[in-house]
Amino acid sequence: MSAEAPASPAAGSHGSGGEQSPQSGGKEQDRYLPIANISRIMKKAIPANGKIAKDAKDTVQECVSEFVSFITSEASDKCQKEKRKTINGDDLLWAMVTLGFEDYIEPLKIYLARYREVSGDAKVSARGGEGSAKREAVGSLAGQDAQFAYQGSSNYINSRC
Repeated sequence: MSAEAPASPAAGSHGSGGEQSPQSGGKEQDRYLPIANISRIMKKAIPANGKIAKDAKDTVQECVSEFVSFITSEASDKCQKEKRKTINGDDLLWAMVTLGFEDYIEPLKIYLARYREVSGDAKVSARGGEGSAKREAVGSLAGQDAQFAYQGSSNYINSRC
């Protein structure tokens, strides 16, 4: 955790360059979520025969990565002030409300509660056995809730138009 915005919400690829990011001192591609993950999520929101242009994927990748960094930075600041080193789900929800994204909180609270229920609010073991079953259950939950979250955000958008 640092005072600056997180340099990398997740490793990934963006473009073909290896430009240095002035903020992180690392490669710019390290600031982005993986394009394959972004593409997979986008494809779930369109008809099966729909296509998504590369520049649309790149734009969404950049926006999503920036959003993750924005929220995480606010949560990180909160944790630093409280002298904690670990950002948890509640910190992220707090940051979203603080930054004006309160309309998205209810579905996320539901997801977080379900995630904690399935995972036993413990770190999922990297070993087999019970940990493996928990990973499968959490993975299944994520698949179910991706659709739930999409529907929730669609309902929100439709109510605003």
